[in-house]
Amino acid sequence: MSVTLNVNGVDHTIDATPDTPLLWAIRDYLNMTGTKFGCGMAMCGACTVHMDGSPIRSCSTPIQMAEGKKITTIEGVESPAAVAVKEAWTEIQVPQCGYCQSGQVMSAVALLEGNPNPSDEEIDAAMSGNICRCATYVRIRSAIKSAAKQLG
Repeated sequence: MSVTLNVNGVDHTIDATPDTPLLWAIRDYLNMTGTKFGCGMAMCGACTVHMDGSPIRSCSTPIQMAEGKKITTIEGVESPAAVAVKEAWTEIQVPQCGYCQSGQVMSAVALLEGNPNPSDEEIDAAMSGNICRCATYVRIRSAIKSAAKQLG
């Protein structure tokens, strides 16, 4: 069966079963490997992408649910909030191993697009679904605050 997905502003027709996880469509069919597989149960956040502007876990979202929606991956996120987050991530040297970072960035961008001046508690709540095994949480929060100042 074919499913058409709009990923980063481009329509792609994928020949896959409707229950194929969006993560595998992005990685295996579209060869966009920035979105990572972490747990496969939507608990770690490594696979976070935006669907119609909201962060979702692509490992547990079947492609049939994504059809007709706008999917944005780490490769295509370009809003002012995304630019500010990426710059802050680099400036503060957030990544250690880097594996979870695309999901962290996607969640941080969604937070700042909806709340350009979040409190520590709001940052913690928005980022709570993203696990960093290297425990860079303090740097992540600092980078989000820096990005918010840059946007403000």
